[in-house]
Amino acid sequence: VQLVESGGGLVQAGGSSRLSCVGSGGAFILYNMAWFRQAPGKEREFVAGILWSGERAEYADSVKGRFTISRDKAKNTIYLQMNSLKPEDTAVYYCATDRPGKIITAEDDYDAWGQGTQVTVSS
Repeated sequence: VQLVESGGGLVQAGGSSRLSCVGSGGAFILYNMAWFRQAPGKEREFVAGILWSGERAEYADSVKGRFTISRDKAKNTIYLQMNSLKPEDTAVYYCATDRPGKIITAEDDYDAWGQGTQVTVSS
């Protein structure tokens, strides 16, 4: 599976942005998917995950109520809608695939990764 993220950029605090991740080369619709992020000098962390069916999602506490993950199986695409952005959301955002099952927050469980897209939130 190949994953390509897009949609990052510079956003003002309080603003919104939407990231996209397009998958190809595999049974994309059968994978659970997630967004992770890595800020400068920090470990990569789980942001949001969604079941292969799209029926359930989980979020890190730091983004609950502000971010929404969704998927369009017909387009082999997942999205991350980010609202009320804060400077601490500044990071490189990655999408990743996982086996079906429950949503896992540990990055070691994920198999394929995109190249990442930079999101910078200015104060």
